[in-house]
Amino acid sequence: MSARPLRIVVIAPLRFPLRRPHAGGLESAVWSEVDALRDRGHDVTFIAPEGSDFLPDACVFRLPPVVWRGDEEPTDKTWPASYRREIVPALGRALDEIAAHPERYDVISNHCLDPLPLRRAPHLGVAMVTTLHTPVDGAAVSAHAAAGGVGSDFLSVSTHTKMQWDAAGVPSELLPNGVDPKAWTLGPGGDDLVWFGRIVPEKAPHVAVEVAHRLGRRLVIAGRIGDESYARDVLFPSFGDGVEYAGELAPGPLAALVGRSGLALATPAWAEPFGLVGPEALMCGTPVVGFAVGGVPEIAAATMGMQLVAPGDVAAMTARAASMLPSGKDAEFRAVARETAERRFSLDLRIDALEASFARLLATESAA
Repeated sequence: MSARPLRIVVIAPLRFPLRRPHAGGLESAVWSEVDALRDRGHDVTFIAPEGSDFLPDACVFRLPPVVWRGDEEPTDKTWPASYRREIVPALGRALDEIAAHPERYDVISNHCLDPLPLRRAPHLGVAMVTTLHTPVDGAAVSAHAAAGGVGSDFLSVSTHTKMQWDAAGVPSELLPNGVDPKAWTLGPGGDDLVWFGRIVPEKAPHVAVEVAHRLGRRLVIAGRIGDESYARDVLFPSFGDGVEYAGELAPGPLAALVGRSGLALATPAWAEPFGLVGPEALMCGTPVVGFAVGGVPEIAAATMGMQLVAPGDVAAMTARAASMLPSGKDAEFRAVARETAERRFSLDLRIDALEASFARLLATESAA
């Protein structure tokens, strides 16, 4: 823990309430950060959508939820018309409250994907650290440039992501996401395949279905449907015998499902900036076969039990999965997989590093 408890403002991503079951990996990571900081005695003020956990009494920090009109189809990539009209102005009012009382806060941990906090950062009177969770976003780069390139320090969730943002003129330090070993416990393994995550085209769970069909293995898919058209028209028609959709699961049942599976499949069809599926499955002792995209190879290189194949190569994934499945019931293998994942991607390690980042920033601010 840091030398003294800090008064920390955490700005959440705006799309979903941050509560369990988590809407996605980003929401899970930010929720876990707030929970861990509070457990360590820090005073955390959460700016997040209505319905989130940890929200303060002050209504100015409770942002409107995303609401889709009847003629708008919800997706994880688009916003309803109300976003710019209601949600961003509400975020602006929350930032106004911070700027009006900067003496109440020590540091801001910004996870918002909207560029507004970066644009406002130099004028808030509180040091800010922004975590980069995504590929380079032009609006964020422009907002940082408009702020004179000052106001926020940056952390990146992978070296892959760091290199992308560095090249765009936004330098950062590396701080990977963390997984709570108490939430993702060691499981016994089994014979089945598992796929879990957001059900959207860029996560490509239909590829996992194809692998399961080729192997003749049962597959359980779990996750929130983030693109209804994709789920309806592509994923569900591909199921056939032996494939089950378990729905959106709370963390406990999801970890239990992963822990009693023989192998997790990770099938991203985009350059995943990090990919929590790998560390979460490995923390349960369950081996992983995935595509080598984005920041995912960094996870495989830092752990044991995760093997990767070329992006989109379903035949190679099938062959690798067949060779890895026996390990899914090997108690010794599973214990080592968990141990290496915990040593590299434990949530406690991430929060230690985050506290150290806050301390360096505050020391620099004090010296200045």
